[in-house]
Amino acid sequence: MRTIEIFDTTLRDGEQSPGVNISTNEKVEIALQLEKLGVNKIEAGFAAASPGDQKSVAEVAKRVKNATVVSLARAVKDDMDKAYEALRNAQNASLHVFLATSPIHRQFKLNMSKEEVLARAVEAVTYAKKYFTEVQFSAEDAARTEIDFLAEVVEAVIKAGATTVNIPDTVGYMTPYQYGNIFRELKKRVPSTDLIRLSCHCHDDLGMAVANSLAAVEGGATQVEGTINGIGERAGNAALEEVALALETRKDYYQATTKLNLKEIARTSQLVSRLTGMIVPGNKAVVGANAFAHESGIHQDGVLKEVTTYEIIRPESVGFKSNKLVLGKHSGRHAFKEKLVDLGYHLEQEEVNAAFAAFKVLCDKKKEITDDDILALVDSKMVRGPEAFQLESVQLAYGNISVPTASVRLVRADGSVCEEAACGNGSVDSIYKAIDRATGEEVSLVDYKILSVTHGQDALGEVFVRLQQGDLIVTGRGVSTDVLEASAIAYVRAVNKIMERRGEPTPVSVTI
Repeated sequence: MRTIEIFDTTLRDGEQSPGVNISTNEKVEIALQLEKLGVNKIEAGFAAASPGDQKSVAEVAKRVKNATVVSLARAVKDDMDKAYEALRNAQNASLHVFLATSPIHRQFKLNMSKEEVLARAVEAVTYAKKYFTEVQFSAEDAARTEIDFLAEVVEAVIKAGATTVNIPDTVGYMTPYQYGNIFRELKKRVPSTDLIRLSCHCHDDLGMAVANSLAAVEGGATQVEGTINGIGERAGNAALEEVALALETRKDYYQATTKLNLKEIARTSQLVSRLTGMIVPGNKAVVGANAFAHESGIHQDGVLKEVTTYEIIRPESVGFKSNKLVLGKHSGRHAFKEKLVDLGYHLEQEEVNAAFAAFKVLCDKKKEITDDDILALVDSKMVRGPEAFQLESVQLAYGNISVPTASVRLVRADGSVCEEAACGNGSVDSIYKAIDRATGEEVSLVDYKILSVTHGQDALGEVFVRLQQGDLIVTGRGVSTDVLEASAIAYVRAVNKIMERRGEPTPVSVTI
């Protein structure tokens, strides 16, 4: 039985999903949960992309102790230098350096010959070994590279010191049979691949990322790369939870498994969904709301008689459990903090205090407080650093024969207050126009989603918005028992993100 290592790139490739902007503190929280899930490597970001990315990689490197923290870098010395600076405090660090190898990339992107690409790859790995014991080399667009040349590159970078070689299907073009054969051919042509990790990295453009990853495992891959919930550039990456469950459920076939703590999958999926604003579809395998639901009478009858008639995975095996009353208005700070630990949080005292204050307010609005309520509440109250504006109050006048009018009161970072009112085409529209006037920002609402966190008339409402200003797209999230208040909070937070990121250099975006 082989053990497959898991390389998570949610914080790097996953964050490249359009409109996703994760703060440094949010990245740390996700990284700590990934560590609890048991992934082997966490790609914390692309340190050279921007000062913000370098800071995020450094913070993750400081906090994570039981997984290798990785930074991406191009085959450029300055990139590798910045990655080293960001990772120098990591307990276990690795550099992930990449260079395209396919004919189309060599001709149109790099304008380099095969010989030049080979020389650059060897030079990059050799330079990286000055800083890092663990170096991963990715042959970008390897799946569309001539097998002879790909084998030549793989052999050369291993000789230069690469400890992992990644063979990505960068554009999601391969079929499982073709992709698996690449690994078989490399194992046959390059005997030194037995001495290193051979990794796969699949994109989902044709809906085959998970199938291709599993085919790679069959072909000899010893590491699988992907993201939680399959988020990422374009159509996304291989969903790690699906790969892990496929290997676990069908280990009789694959003769391979992972070291993941599968009971942390649900919590990890929910955390990533909330902090990125990317909603998990109901029919999503393993973590979707309907993954373990049975509506057909025949199916229900079968499950009641014997669960395995229609369920090959038990919901408890991936961490799903029924909601229950966990805390109430008389619960103290210590009990609340213990509950946070039980739910998998690793918060600083300032964050605990903010969450506890919000919890007490929620207790006055809701009769029953469930685990899901606390998860949503705490995720929404995580410290994100100074904000340009905070919502203090919102007032609304609405009737089916009158024009909706909203007034908002915002507090600036310096403590000063601004108040504005506006009319709109509906309650939410009037609130957003009032906020636009108060902040002085001109933005476009690209997307608006509202979800119920739990059930009942007093359920928490969770609102996600996506705003655009020029080429900048950001997301914002708000939680409240009042969906209009949640809408206002989400919008203000998105505006704050725009103001924060507007002065930053545009991060470099890459696809492996």
